[in-house]
Amino acid sequence: MTMLSNKVLAKRQDISSSSSSSDMEGMKLMLHLLLPLCVHWIAEEMTVSVLVDVIANALCPGDSTCTEAVYLNGLQQTVAGIFKMVVLPLLGQLADEYGRKPMLLLTISTSIFPFAILAWNQSAGFVYAYYVLRTISYILSQGSIFCIAVAYAADVVEESKRAAAFGWITGLSSASHVLGDLLALFLPEKYIFPVSVALLILSPIYIQLFLVETVKLAPNRDQDSACLTKTIKIIQKRYKSMKNAATIVMSSPTLRGISLVSFFYELGMSGITDVLMAAFGFNKNQFSEILMLVGVGSIVSQMLVLPLINPLVGEKVILCIGLLASIAYALFNGLAWAPWVPFMSTTFKVVVVLVTPATYTIISRASSSKNQGKAQGFVAGVESIASLLSPLVMSPLTSWFLSSSAPFNCKGFSIVCASVCMMISLCYACLLKPGVPSTSSSDSEEDDIEAPLLSES
Repeated sequence: MTMLSNKVLAKRQDISSSSSSSDMEGMKLMLHLLLPLCVHWIAEEMTVSVLVDVIANALCPGDSTCTEAVYLNGLQQTVAGIFKMVVLPLLGQLADEYGRKPMLLLTISTSIFPFAILAWNQSAGFVYAYYVLRTISYILSQGSIFCIAVAYAADVVEESKRAAAFGWITGLSSASHVLGDLLALFLPEKYIFPVSVALLILSPIYIQLFLVETVKLAPNRDQDSACLTKTIKIIQKRYKSMKNAATIVMSSPTLRGISLVSFFYELGMSGITDVLMAAFGFNKNQFSEILMLVGVGSIVSQMLVLPLINPLVGEKVILCIGLLASIAYALFNGLAWAPWVPFMSTTFKVVVVLVTPATYTIISRASSSKNQGKAQGFVAGVESIASLLSPLVMSPLTSWFLSSSAPFNCKGFSIVCASVCMMISLCYACLLKPGVPSTSSSDSEEDDIEAPLLSES
């Protein structure tokens, strides 16, 4: 009897030791992911405060306003938004097929070149070159870095701790924005772009040296095929892969539901920031104060509060609470009766930021390990469609209610309309039933359809 007890005890100790070792390894892998991401986000954020002045001085020297810069920014956002609808799901697929590490290297490295241009020269010609390169960078990196990072975290962190891991990713993004703003305050303006470029270069170097690949690549096939045959096969595989990603999402009630939640949430939230500046006449310093308050609160809620409450209530409840806060945030701003109301409403934003990690967690739980990138990329593509459509409605509506021809006095009426979108999002969130990954018939064909893209070339 004693021997049997000792064996059972030894077995439990082995399991406990194995679990502890696995947790330590997961934390180490996450650290090697989070560190370069943090450096990358700091490097990008520290340029924001000086970009406006640099562009205005180059394109409209001596003018108080620069309409050319406004049009260029609008064109940049439109072009990037159109292409992201295709590129985001595609990069998610490639992260599943070709590996997380090379896709992270690609997306993070694209930011180096536009800022290197401005570090070299800030004349009008170089500013135009910056816009071209930055648009390409936005297409490849905006949103995709989060998708690939979340897929990597899902590979290395056990399911019960993924919500905390995703919270750390989004919370670290908020922290990086605050640190980037602070760094820009202390650095002389002439050093901001060179330091930013140095940090942007450091991030992919760190990833290349220390990040461990988590995807097992399929063997190379058809290496001796003709160039035209390879091209045709690549196109066919891309089409099949995109169709497969759509099938995976549509065949899962949870993934289909969270796609609708994300679409209406993004449709409502994406235009609110610009409307706030226009409706209430905030200057740059006032708006920076709001962003700073939101940033500090977001760090606490995502990195400290979320890991504590998720095991107690679950990600669906957190998502619904975040959506309720987003509705309150929109209504308070839309019906604001005094300039101090938007400052007070920033307290809701601290809760609103929990929507993103909760969404990542639900997608992760509803996706199989080999389809993480596809599912995350598909939902990100849906969000990019919403962010593209939102200004088409919000901008004219905002202009109308800010003009003298408004049917009634409510400068923030477009924000009230945005709250309706988030109410729809909340309704879909309440209907969600987060569960185990769905298995569609397309999953059985996965190994045949998916092969590393570069193995075909």
